[in-house]
Amino acid sequence: MSWFEVFKEPPLYGAALAFTAYGIHWFVLGTIRQRDLDPRPNVGMCVAYFILSLLGCAVFFGAGDWPVGLLFVGLALIYLSDFFASLGKKKGKRWLGFWHLITGLWLMYLTIATALNFTLGTHLPL
Repeated sequence: MSWFEVFKEPPLYGAALAFTAYGIHWFVLGTIRQRDLDPRPNVGMCVAYFILSLLGCAVFFGAGDWPVGLLFVGLALIYLSDFFASLGKKKGKRWLGFWHLITGLWLMYLTIATALNFTLGTHLPL
């Protein structure tokens, strides 16, 4: 990603790196669920992606980009809950669903605000 100098600002490089990793992971999760395979091996991956989410928090809060920092807080809470859900804990599954909903709603707001701000010149807070 850095060979062609695509990203002029360091936080954009962090976002590209993180979302590439998340995308690959979610593709694998979808394949596992689609084939009805055992989800328990996700326990170890939850730890790695929890740490990646904390790194995203540090990068974006450090860059002063609190909306994206909050997105990474949501992702960290998703992976923390997924850790316990993968172990078969009922509360882990319920918290996982809750954080999916909250983080998904925040991500949809960011998507809508970004699209409207760039294309129509609105001033939704980001």
